[in-house]
Formats: sequence, structure tokens, C-alpha cells
Amino acid sequence: MPRKRGSRVGWRGGVQKIVSVLARRVTPSRPAVPTPLTKPIVPNITKRNLHLAPPFLLDDYIPRYMTLSSVDASKKRSLAYAHLRNCNLCPRLCGVNRYERTGLCLIGTEAKVNVIAPHFGEEPCIQGHHGSGSVFFSGCNLRCVFCQNHDISHQRNGMDLTPEQLGDWFLKLQQVGNVHNINLITPEHVVPQVALSILHAKDNGLTVPIIYNSSAYDSLESLGLLDGLVDIYLPDFKLWEPASSKRLLKADDYAATARESIKAMHAQVGDLCFTADGIAKKGLLVRHLVMPGYETEGAEIMRWLASEVSKDCFVNVMEQYHPDAHVGKVKRRAGGGGGATRQQQTSVANGNSPDKDLASITGEEKRYAEINRAVTPDEISYVRKAAEAAGLWRFCDPPRHDGFSL
Repeated sequence: MPRKRGSRVGWRGGVQKIVSVLARRVTPSRPAVPTPLTKPIVPNITKRNLHLAPPFLLDDYIPRYMTLSSVDASKKRSLAYAHLRNCNLCPRLCGVNRYERTGLCLIGTEAKVNVIAPHFGEEPCIQGHHGSGSVFFSGCNLRCVFCQNHDISHQRNGMDLTPEQLGDWFLKLQQVGNVHNINLITPEHVVPQVALSILHAKDNGLTVPIIYNSSAYDSLESLGLLDGLVDIYLPDFKLWEPASSKRLLKADDYAATARESIKAMHAQVGDLCFTADGIAKKGLLVRHLVMPGYETEGAEIMRWLASEVSKDCFVNVMEQYHPDAHVGKVKRRAGGGGGATRQQQTSVANGNSPDKDLASITGEEKRYAEINRAVTPDEISYVRKAAEAAGLWRFCDPPRHDGFSL
């Protein structure tokens, strides 16, 4: 049909129209790509992802004691013997010659050890798959009324070991137990023996990291002796107020000492770091056992860690408190009369009495009644929220995957 005169649609225009229609039919619709001018503005969010960030990942690790020169090792041996002659290993400053007598810790020149074995009750990054080579020392420089290892820490139970014998046990844990580390538990009062044992084990083939697992009631002189020997510091910061420490730990200077000690520990080893297998190798890991009724002190500890130590500090907010040691025992009368019989006390302690409350049997008050209960979920949550609000973000939480929580 001939094109009408004056029509604007020529053959070229018709072809272009057909092509455009077909292009719309066969080309899928795509979302518009924003240009730099139209890109949405994202607010600057400071929340950090909970993953193993590169600053805390180690390609490999050599324990610090393995890099000591022979001269430095000799100096540490001499200093260790000097500490034993005039003991200043903790803030008690007994000043006794431990070759002749003991101080508050009840330990002389030989370390008294209660248990040596691979241990699977530590943090996942500490115990790993093969366990932590734990060494439980008898005696302690604190007298925590709620101590959950009171049969070890408050008494002299165990075997006496020279530093050389103790070092040989480290080697057995490494060779036979195939442990990931040597975990020294409550070692504050035996630091010279520990230093000598590490140096002995080093000369005989020890190659795993050393963990110093303490209450944080250490002296700076003691930590100076350990500098270069310890890879992981694992202190437990218990309480904040001097009055609380005096009542429950029998040391009113505990909090001030713990603050000083933990800062010195962090200065030596920094924040907690791992190798790719998820095992901690060096750094600081701080524990806090939440106490019933003392959650506000726990919150103060969290705020101090974030502001004075590091916001990258690895923290374990522990919730396994239970009444133990002297907590819940019936107060003794001044005259010594009355009270429950030994059989009644034993029955209640073992849970065999139909009336589980000894006070109801005797009509007497219990000791440390304010902490004679389990900690509540609200108290634990209070401490955790305070830690997060302060900026702490690296917590020892149960993993949401089949592996370690880092």
C-alpha cells in the first residue's frame, strides 16, 4: 500500500520502532544501578562483627620462653632464688625466708601439687580437642569464703615437687597427654618454683605455651619474673569494692592489686590471639565469676576493662557460682554450745536430710547468707549488658557452629 503523502513515518522510523519493541520483549528488566550521585547514604555504624579478625589470627606461634637467651634465663634463675629468701610474691609481703618457714600461703621451697592431668573444663579455645595440661597447686594467698576448690587451695593436700620434678611433669603432659598448653592453676604463691620448672622443661624439649591461671592477686615483682615465660595470662577479676573484698576474699586491697596486675599482664602479652585451629596461643583472657547480689561490682569491672585495658579484651562472664566452702555453714555460738549434731550437719551437706535447711534444724544463722544462693539470669544479663555497653565485644560464648567460639 503506498505511503500517504505527508506521513512522518518512513521506513527507517518503522524499523527502529520494531527493534525497540522486540528489545523490550527479549531483554529482562534490570534494576537501576545507582550512580555515585544517587547512591543511598549508609550511616556509620560502629558495631563490630564477632569473627576472628586478622589482628588476632596468628600464622604460627613460638612460645615466649623458647626465645629467651641463656643470659636472660640465668638472670631469672637467680631472681627466683632471691624471691624465696625474702618472699614478696604477692601483696601480703610476708617477707619470710621460705627455706626456713612459710607465710600465709603455707608453702615453702617445694611446690605442693594436688592434681596434674589433661583438663577439659576450661574455655574451648584453651582446652581444644586434647585438653589443657592443668597443674592444680595446693595453697593460696587469698581466703575466698566461697572457693570452689577450697579442698585444694585452703589445705596442703598433694605431693611436694622440686622445680625439676615439676618441669618433668610438664614434659609428660606434652608427650603423653598431647595437651595444647601447660595450665598453671593458682600459682601466685609458687612463682619462683614455676619459673625454674619452665626453664628446666625448656632445656629438655617443652614447646607448648604456658598459661598463668590466677586470681589476679599478684605483685608486680612476681609478674616481672614471669615476663618472657608466660604466653597467656588468665586472671579472674572477682570483686570491685574494698569492703566486699575484705569480707569475702580476706584482702581489702584486692581490687586495687588486680587492676595493677591485669594492666601489667596485658602490657606483656597484649590481646588474646589464636592460630587457625582455634587454639589460643598468647594474650590476656579475663574471667569474672558473677556473684549473687554483686552484679553492680561486675559491671564496674567490665567498664574498667574496656576503658583502662582494651576494648578488644577477651572476657569470660562466668555463671557457675554456687555456695561452697564456708558459705551456708552455721555460725558458731560464742560459748560453743548448742547447734546441730555432726550427724545432722553431714546429712544436710550430703543432701540426705528431709529438711535441707540446717538453720531450721538448729535455729541458728548461716554464714555469708547474702551469697548463699545461686546467681540469677538477670544478674548475669546485667553484667553482660554492662560489658557490651562499655564497648567489649570478644566474649567466651557457646559457638553457633561445629567448632570453637573465637
